Amino acid sequence: MRRNRKPTVPAMEVEVMLDLPRRSSGKTGAGPVARPAESPRTPRVTRLMALAVKYQGLVDRGELRDYADIARLGYVSRARMTQIMNLSNLAPDIQEELLFPAAPVPPERQLREVVGAVEWDQQRRLWRDCLGSTIRTK
Repeated sequence: MRRNRKPTVPAMEVEVMLDLPRRSSGKTGAGPVARPAESPRTPRVTRLMALAVKYQGLVDRGELRDYADIARLGYVSRARMTQIMNLSNLAPDIQEELLFPAAPVPPERQLREVVGAVEWDQQRRLWRDCLGSTIRTK
C-alpha cells in the first residue's frame, strides 16, 4: 500500500529577543520591583451602561430575540438583566455622562430612582440630586 506523502517543507528558523523584567526572589536584599502606575478602574455603572448599549444593539439587529436570551447567555436573572437594560431608558446626556465620566458617578443602585422616571426632565433633576449626594459622600 502506498501512502501519499506531502512534499517536505523547508525548515525556517526564527530568533526572538525578549527583554523580560526580572522578579526579585527576596533573598538578595534588593527592594521590591517597581510596578507601573495602574490606570484608574472604570466605574461599574459605566461598564453596565456600555453593556446595555451593546445588548440593545444585538436585540435591535435581531441577533438576540429578547432580554431573556441575554440573561441566559450572561448567567444572570431576567430581573437583573432588566435592571441593566433599563439604563438605556435614561436621557441621552445622562447616558453620555455615565459612559464618559468626568467626575465620580453614583452607583447603579442609586440610579434606579432616576431610571424609574419616565420623563427626561425629571430624570435630569434626579440625576443632579444623585450627583450632589455622590460628591458629598466621597
